[in-house]
Amino acid sequence: MLIPVSNAYAEHVLINEAYGQFLDISQLEAEKETFEFDDVTYTLYYGYRGSIDDTTGDHTEEPVVTEMIINQDNKSIEVTFEEVPDATDFWVRIPFEVLTAEKEQYQVLVNGEDTGYDLMKMPDAYVVGLIITEETEHVEIIGTQVIPEFGTIAILVLGVSIVGIIYATRRSSFTTGWTRIN
Repeated sequence: MLIPVSNAYAEHVLINEAYGQFLDISQLEAEKETFEFDDVTYTLYYGYRGSIDDTTGDHTEEPVVTEMIINQDNKSIEVTFEEVPDATDFWVRIPFEVLTAEKEQYQVLVNGEDTGYDLMKMPDAYVVGLIITEETEHVEIIGTQVIPEFGTIAILVLGVSIVGIIYATRRSSFTTGWTRIN
């Protein structure tokens, strides 16, 4: 005989805190570069050959990144290589707060020449992937918005200027002759 049950109760087997942070598996094997702007730290992960399943087996040496910078004037990320031993895939995971492009259309330059790239959208970042060869010395990923250089100062200046304009127009003799409509 079956007895219908209207409610069923169970305890959580897994700890809820285990799901507190989204962790991409590529972060485990990736190299990273950390930048700090306005007391906020940003991390860019980068790597070669696409995924961690390619870390097993025999490989040639990996490329050597000597410098990775955020160029606020060009709204870009610049990567300088010391040596690229063999043609390989290169990818950079860029948080939305660091660099974005209008309609997700970045411009990627390898040694100053426009090149094709692959783009993947993550929950908190874009991953830009491209192929680099033995001749690659410099890669530049150009977007339309980069970390603001003076974000809080610009907002403060804007607020002070608006308050100043309101104060000046209320005290000005130019506006005293106007008819006020309520």
